[in-house]
Amino acid sequence: MSELNSLHLPLSRSGLDRDHASRERDGLLDELWGDPSTRILPLLDGQALLEGADRLAMLRPDALARPAVSIYLGRTVEATEGMPAGTPIVAAALEDAGHLAEADWADLRRLGGRLADLDAGIFTEALAILNWHTSHPFSPRTGEPTAVTKGGWVRQDPVTGHEVFPRTDPAVIVAVHDDAGRILLGANALWESNRFSLLAGFVEPGESLEAAVIREVFEESGVVVRDPRYLGSQPWPFPASLMLGFEATADAVGTTPDGEEIVALRWFERGELADLAVRGEITLPGPTSIARAIIERWFGGPIVDGSR
Repeated sequence: MSELNSLHLPLSRSGLDRDHASRERDGLLDELWGDPSTRILPLLDGQALLEGADRLAMLRPDALARPAVSIYLGRTVEATEGMPAGTPIVAAALEDAGHLAEADWADLRRLGGRLADLDAGIFTEALAILNWHTSHPFSPRTGEPTAVTKGGWVRQDPVTGHEVFPRTDPAVIVAVHDDAGRILLGANALWESNRFSLLAGFVEPGESLEAAVIREVFEESGVVVRDPRYLGSQPWPFPASLMLGFEATADAVGTTPDGEEIVALRWFERGELADLAVRGEITLPGPTSIARAIIERWFGGPIVDGSR
């Protein structure tokens, strides 16, 4: 069991059986769109349709026209309001809002922490697979447009029959501590100047997670760390990452920002970080992120700031 299982990792929650076996059935999506018990989650430009402030809108198939791309996400494990256990869920990638233009739509980064387990899992899975469809419309072998098959989980080259499967990019995210118990946070060049978070980066081909932790921390900060320890993971479909949380201890406390990605680095004590956050002098990662969960694990509880 990971260290973070007992903490709130909003996008690691789910209430779906992904029902892999059904994906192999010919005509599955035709069958689901013709079944009035199916529920459809519409997505448009990465946002999901809402019903109320913090609940996804799950529509009947006859409530909207079937789009070019839809994906079978699985079946609900438990009964919820309006949906018995075993309800099939389909994500639908809309090209325009149509008659839903006046409805409420929400971004997963903003909403993820407020959703129930089932809705959080549905939205995260749907966004991840739809992002893959958006970036893989053509065959890497022939350049031909690929056809959506197997419940939306495969794209097939019509010339060669070659199948293209979804991929996830693993990335490590690291809480670096010193022997005094302080935590090292960095400011990214793409963020506002007072925003600080954990150091992170993608795992390279042929590289272990532990080696990626040591390399990324050194590249971004000049700090050498030891004893990387796995804490937990969370999908981050922006567009296709799996964030793998670690902590590690610094051999020395001197820092050198790489100057390109990381423009500032600071060591924080617990009381100092909390005071700066509550006064708005620094901005921390939002409550949907694994970075926030890891920082609050180090802190020993929730940190009060503008995101809560």
